[in-house]
Amino acid sequence: QKRLVESGGGLVQPGGSLRLSCAASGFTLDYYSIGWFRQAPGKEREGVSYISSSDAPIYYADSVKGRFTISRDNAGNTVYLQMNDLKPEDTAVYYCAAGGGSWPAVIYDYWGQGTQVTVSS
Repeated sequence: QKRLVESGGGLVQPGGSLRLSCAASGFTLDYYSIGWFRQAPGKEREGVSYISSSDAPIYYADSVKGRFTISRDNAGNTVYLQMNDLKPEDTAVYYCAAGGGSWPAVIYDYWGQGTQVTVSS
């Protein structure tokens, strides 16, 4: 069974950091482009970051540029989202997705179940 599982979410104070993981099972992430998305209550899902199957290009939403970093560990079949200087407006459920195609016309075939990130004092 092909699955994506996110982990690493939690409660953090403003200015803090979290590292989200997106681990794949049943398939190899090497050949897939990966996107991180988030959805806050009452808001539409938005793209946060993207990394192609060849590790370039990489994109970030303007709201997270300079604070978030996407990376992949092919040996570990995992993609990470390092989130620094977190702000209350980063509070959301974060999802990873794996797919193919060229940015921005990526078709995502697999989605994780999401991990909650809450930024609050």
